[in-house]
Amino acid sequence: MNTMSSTEVQTVTPGAEKAKLAGAVLLALGGLVAYYLLAKQGTLAQWGALIGLLLAAVLLFLVSEQGKALIAHGRDSWREARKVVWPTRKESLQMTGYVFAFVVVTALFLWVTDKTLEWVMYDLLLGWKR
Repeated sequence: MNTMSSTEVQTVTPGAEKAKLAGAVLLALGGLVAYYLLAKQGTLAQWGALIGLLLAAVLLFLVSEQGKALIAHGRDSWREARKVVWPTRKESLQMTGYVFAFVVVTALFLWVTDKTLEWVMYDLLLGWKR
């Protein structure tokens, strides 16, 4: 009788992952180098090489473990963003009004405090009359 589980465990070697990431970086750098080296060939050749090699770099990155983790994180983030209950237009306008009113009240308080301290310091304590 076979006591082993039927699930297959796939191990990823760190060397292979590092090679994928290094390859992606080299492809991206190759795209930049090709862009400048193909200046005499025309803009179509320059941009074609740059876009093609950058696209290859992105694809190589996306098949790596870090790329797969990035895609999974993006999906999870999108799923969480869809769960957010967004405020209605009325609620948004009300909150904006509250914030505006608070800013005005705070500005008036700070102005009154400043003028009071100015009066106390210059007129009462120092005796400077303007």
